[in-house]
Amino acid sequence: MATAIAIGAGVAVLTGIGAGIGIGIATSKAVESIARQPGAKGDINKALLLGCALAEATAVYGLVIGILIILVLK
Repeated sequence: MATAIAIGAGVAVLTGIGAGIGIGIATSKAVESIARQPGAKGDINKALLLGCALAEATAVYGLVIGILIILVLK
């Protein structure tokens, strides 16, 4: 039972990897866009920050689920 709990919590926390990759790709594309069209910097930054916040929220939800799995199913 303890092994299944640990595996479930580990899988739940893996959302952090996806969020990190997504934020990295988004930042890379935003920098490219700003380099190509500096006049749109403000709009690009707004969209980037919104996307990063949503991706980070997904990672935090995964962490919370992992912690809840460990604490509730213990």
